[in-house]
Amino acid sequence: MALVRPSVIVFLAALGFGHTAWAKAPTLQAALGDPDDFKLSASVRVRHEVLDGQPRINLRSDDEQLAVRSTLAGEYHRGDIRIGGEIYDSRVYLDRTGSAVSANEVNAFELVQAYAGIDLHDVLGARSATHLQVGRMMLNLGSRRLVAADDYRNTTNGYTGVRADLEGADKTTATLFYTLPQIRLPDDLPSIRREKVRWDRESFDLRLWGGFVARPRTLGDAMAELSFVRLQEFDSPGRPTRNRNLTTLGARVIREPKPGRWDVEAEGIYQTGSIRAGTAQTAARLAVSAWFAHIDAGYSFAGAGKARLSVEYDYASGDGPGKGYGRFDTLFGMRRADLAPAGIYNALARTNISTPGIRLEVAPTKRLDAFAAFRGLWLADRADAFSSTGVRDASRRSGNFAGHQSEARVRYWLMPGFLRGEIDGVWLAKGRFLKTAPNAPRTGDTHYLATAVTATF
Repeated sequence: MALVRPSVIVFLAALGFGHTAWAKAPTLQAALGDPDDFKLSASVRVRHEVLDGQPRINLRSDDEQLAVRSTLAGEYHRGDIRIGGEIYDSRVYLDRTGSAVSANEVNAFELVQAYAGIDLHDVLGARSATHLQVGRMMLNLGSRRLVAADDYRNTTNGYTGVRADLEGADKTTATLFYTLPQIRLPDDLPSIRREKVRWDRESFDLRLWGGFVARPRTLGDAMAELSFVRLQEFDSPGRPTRNRNLTTLGARVIREPKPGRWDVEAEGIYQTGSIRAGTAQTAARLAVSAWFAHIDAGYSFAGAGKARLSVEYDYASGDGPGKGYGRFDTLFGMRRADLAPAGIYNALARTNISTPGIRLEVAPTKRLDAFAAFRGLWLADRADAFSSTGVRDASRRSGNFAGHQSEARVRYWLMPGFLRGEIDGVWLAKGRFLKTAPNAPRTGDTHYLATAVTATF
């Protein structure tokens, strides 16, 4: 596909402007005269990714992708009323036959957000606040491990419905929502490769609803949070599904990092309900019992480097032999903050994993931040596919050790508030399971490198 596209041209123009107007970041808001009642912003992210030693099945052993994501967002507000919208244009280039290209990477010219909102005061008592929003929107709820608007991935998650955010006088907060997650379209490979523009679809065949409640200073100075999320999925014309009917219950405690002290986050999630054994209407209905746990304990050092050292552990159940179904479903959660990049790597997700790790984060200046992480990778159930690789040994003879993952990221503001560079790297040293399982790609260790520049207007 040709590389000269509107979004690329915009990026190159922004890069050139950044070199000639270093003193002041150009913004659309400033170009409008910075009105009080209207906000306008845009961004262009260009990311080049390369990978060798493919860990996932049915994909080429080496891969490359130039991912370009452009956004344009505007919001008008008068008094307590808000009306807004946002367009995402996500495209990829340099892909070849067998590359990892899907609707996760390509979604051309999509109206992800189109909403109206109202802010109410003292409805639930003195010093309370209520915020209502209806329409198409992006959601980032709780820890974002169940409901999120993915940012590292080239496309994001959109939801159509209603949301209510409540806050009491004691700062206890609650978020209630009823949404229809948007199905990214087109989802057939020929249309994706042509970057065909087609409106994403929402319907009552896929429903996501529930609530999150959080109370500050519940355990000492730590916040406590409870969550309830329901997913109801049904077949629709031309789109057979596994008819997931899942209830997901979660509890989280978090003490935020601060210089010179320890912090901790612990979250446990249990999932129950039912799922079909396959997409056929005659497939057996299986009872679901799955769970996930995350714990992260760290210490933030005082000083200019703003260093934080932490140990972490993530467990997500897999599906073993038996009549039920035990593979944890992360629903619409993000993965980058906890586990690994998405993009063409995308090998580690919140399902069938047992992974301890250690992480070092630094932010020595306002422009620069970085982290490095190392984790061991095991299968929670050796009869199931490892995480999101598709590699499986139903006989269990390949063991449960998948390997070691080393990861690093560096971000730097080339021009503060306008142009930011980022480098991400991953080395997956494959263990016995990823080397010897019957369908494991015989491609050696995995190496992934991504370089990106984001211009924000």
